[in-house]
Amino acid sequence: MRQRLDALGAAQLRAIHLAAPALAAADFIARYSPLADERLHIALPAAADRAALLHALAAIRRTGPPSLARAQASGVLRIATTGDYAPFSLARDGRLSGSDIALARSLAADLGLEAVFVPTSWPTLMPDLAADRFDVALSGISITPGRAAAAFFSLPYHAGGKTIVARCTERVRFDTAQELDNPAVRVVVNPGGTNEAWVRTNLGRAQIQVHPDNRTIFQELVAGRADAMVTDDVEAELQSRRHPQLCRTLPGTLSRADKAVLMPRDAALKAAVDAWLQRQLEAGLPASLLREALAH
Repeated sequence: MRQRLDALGAAQLRAIHLAAPALAAADFIARYSPLADERLHIALPAAADRAALLHALAAIRRTGPPSLARAQASGVLRIATTGDYAPFSLARDGRLSGSDIALARSLAADLGLEAVFVPTSWPTLMPDLAADRFDVALSGISITPGRAAAAFFSLPYHAGGKTIVARCTERVRFDTAQELDNPAVRVVVNPGGTNEAWVRTNLGRAQIQVHPDNRTIFQELVAGRADAMVTDDVEAELQSRRHPQLCRTLPGTLSRADKAVLMPRDAALKAAVDAWLQRQLEAGLPASLLREALAH
């Protein structure tokens, strides 16, 4: 079998191995068996040999934390994104868009790597990091003490904070945080992120309604099924443009939340990301990408 493995082209091995780290070990063999059958049936005609190769790849692919060296060796930068947070990241009809998607592609190109996007969610973002499912994450991710304790952040590329969104007819009713903290007020949140964390920390009396999909959560306000939402000011701006019924009811912000690239604790990777990002900040790229995304 060793001779036949040696005969495999680099492209054939790469086709199976590149996306492998994005999956948990239990999913790897089931996910890539069909691809192995398709790509390797000539080089490895015996199904047992293809299975042995997959088991070997599953064993070696998790030998350490993600690193710039490993990304360069594979030619791929695995980029996690939630796909539910416009204007930063939005998945729709099988396509990703948003300012952070464009920024991520710029990063991969600067590093000479292929951008491979890995889906994540706010509840699973940090577990996915711990499980070695991505190299960097860009999705309008706020720097928080909890996240910083387990990961590295890049230089911040956007500064903002939490604010309040409600129907415009109730602008005066919800122009302070204290007015939200009432048993008669229904505050809707998306699970797992800093929006929910702020609400559960600061609103002990309000009715908290968890809506699972951040892409449709603002319809809960429009339809009158919820009264208010606490979210980042940039999202409030975008959604008030998309939904004329909705307004940002708090002129300022309730907190500060800088956004940055999240990554494993790899000093070489952080240095490379920061060097790239510093150049982009000086050129005004993050701000221009965000303005473009807000306009759509």
